[in-house]
Amino acid sequence: MTYWQGRNVLVTGGTGFVGSHLVERLLSERARVRVTGRQRTGLARFLGSVADRIEFLEGDLAADAAFARHACSGQEAVFNLAAAVAGVGYNVEHPGELFRDNVRIGMSVLDAAVTAGVERYLCMSSACVYTRHCTIPTPESEGFLDDPEVTNLGYGWAKRVLEVQARCYTREYPIRVAIVRPYNIYGPRDDFDWETSHVIPALIRKTVEGQDPLVVWGDGSQTRSFLYVEDCVDGLVRALEHYPECDPVNIGTDEEVTIGNLVRTVHELCGSQARIEFDTTRPSGQPRRNGNFSLAREKLGFVARVPLREGLARTIAWYRERGR
Repeated sequence: MTYWQGRNVLVTGGTGFVGSHLVERLLSERARVRVTGRQRTGLARFLGSVADRIEFLEGDLAADAAFARHACSGQEAVFNLAAAVAGVGYNVEHPGELFRDNVRIGMSVLDAAVTAGVERYLCMSSACVYTRHCTIPTPESEGFLDDPEVTNLGYGWAKRVLEVQARCYTREYPIRVAIVRPYNIYGPRDDFDWETSHVIPALIRKTVEGQDPLVVWGDGSQTRSFLYVEDCVDGLVRALEHYPECDPVNIGTDEEVTIGNLVRTVHELCGSQARIEFDTTRPSGQPRRNGNFSLAREKLGFVARVPLREGLARTIAWYRERGR
């Protein structure tokens, strides 16, 4: 018997990229899962095969406080994955929108969870809270140092605000909160939309569709550590089960790669012969991004297990079969 067996668990944003993988994980551990989404049509996209095993509620968590309270009612745990997310280009152009929408969603759901008497709550923060020139690998203690990276300013500050909300609420109300800061999640079901996609799905789409030259933002020297979605879900589940202490925990992998080498790996795995062109007139984001994951190992027993090359191959295969 697992910790989650028989528990009533709400996953907001459960029809999306990370949320749908989390729903499947919780179902495998025999939880009773409730999912929220803005439209029922989103249920079939990623959760069609398990739709008859979950309870789905349709509504707007940010705009409808009564709906948020209804969604949280009778739940023992809430994984709040509902969010507005996008890639660097969209983040640069829409910092106000991303700040507003993410704060509204997060404030609404935690408030509803407290009102409903939920026991445990997961606050999904982000590595975007860190400043541009943070220590590498970055410790959790730098989460409120200066402004977040400028290309993630609105989104990063929204996540900081929601972490503060969690800290304040746990001091006043009887709810236990886990805070996780994942690093650069990717994998099957990611967002491949041109306007809002992150770097890996954007590169995969460009390569599979045969763009030549293959244009990449920045000079390719910036680095990232990329976390495969199944590993991310494992970290989320472990955090809420083992460490609901309102203490932020980085979730990621020590495998750091330059964007240039990432592009070449995607190129090779797709069998592309296209010319690679780096556009230094476009924003490249933070120069380096990789976290210190010692707290995750110590408190959660978490270690990422899917190497980047393997995760990329799985994601490319999914996109070729289902993503287009």
